[in-house]
Amino acid sequence: MERGNVLVIGNSGAGKSTLINSVLGDEKAKTGYGSSGTTDKLEIYESEEIPFRIIDTIGFEPSFIKEHKAINAVKKWSKDSAKKGKEDSEINLIWFCVEGTTSKLFPKTIKDLSKATAMWKTVPIVVVITKSYSVPERELNIKMVKDAFAMQKRHSKNLKDIVPVVASIYTLNDTAFAAPEGITELIDVTNALMPEGIKAGANDVYKFKLKRKKALAQSIVAVSTTAAVSVGAITIRFADALILSPIEVGQINALARLYEIDNSMESKQLIKSIVEVGTVSTAAKAVISALKAIPGINIAERMLNSIIAGAIVAAIGESSIYVFEKVYTGEKSVEDIEWVKKIMEAKLSPQFTDRVITIVEKISKSDNTKDTGKLISSLLSMVFTTKAQKEI
Repeated sequence: MERGNVLVIGNSGAGKSTLINSVLGDEKAKTGYGSSGTTDKLEIYESEEIPFRIIDTIGFEPSFIKEHKAINAVKKWSKDSAKKGKEDSEINLIWFCVEGTTSKLFPKTIKDLSKATAMWKTVPIVVVITKSYSVPERELNIKMVKDAFAMQKRHSKNLKDIVPVVASIYTLNDTAFAAPEGITELIDVTNALMPEGIKAGANDVYKFKLKRKKALAQSIVAVSTTAAVSVGAITIRFADALILSPIEVGQINALARLYEIDNSMESKQLIKSIVEVGTVSTAAKAVISALKAIPGINIAERMLNSIIAGAIVAAIGESSIYVFEKVYTGEKSVEDIEWVKKIMEAKLSPQFTDRVITIVEKISKSDNTKDTGKLISSLLSMVFTTKAQKEI
């Protein structure tokens, strides 16, 4: 496959590596690409599934010497890539990474990045606002980027798009987090700006994006499950366990945004149905009732609460991923409420109860705290079988 080249440039700490990992996934590959003398300063990553490799530069540092070292490294590689015989290393697109939490520094950052990439006078630029946690500030940050480019003599016409992203989950507290956003949008924009003959077909990009959405969605479920385990450690009566509702609702809404579920009345009803069927008390009561019938169960109430809370949130999360993915791919409609209810009920079925009971039994019989930790970790990453889903 002929590949394009995306140069990623930004200050140290701007989240370039996290961004690259989020775009390419875990199956990224470092190659020995580039000229000798610069490959120790520039990292090249690519995936077989998308038609562009990503060139990661060393980060800009807040000192004159280090800043110029970074600029010169990019310039040196740039000049080498322009030589005859190096056509396949031509830069096709530049990502300017600016950190959303330091918006006041945008003008200086963009000026410095423009200096480093001055030789590419016509190469399209996409500004990636990393760590864009504050939704209310995103519009303001986009305006600041546009204003900063307007002040530049170079590259002012090269700005093609501005994409705010959250490349990985940012935990705010025990029950709240900023979910990944903007990654698949950046993939779309990047592919669209590749030269004709290089850009991937719509279907190929779609399949790659679907895989990335699934991976990001599972990270949301993992964080939500961890939060539920922490909250569940507080001794609560599961018949009144509304304390888990914010975690469940936050998880479902984050997954809905990731799968681009719109804000129509039908979509809101779909989400509402997931929340209603995924009620904590019903599933928890089933588990507790089943446990009472098993002799020899000896486990602290706090630990029991943690396991049940985590299991319920994980089950709701996995169900939501399945539902939203089907809606995203067009296999199901947001109006298929009855189908959604069946999926949720299947996830919180006797099979769910059996899984939780197995974990509780193992913990109650174990004197090794390390084993307990492993069992809880397995709970956090558990994936329920889709057999019931296929039968529905």
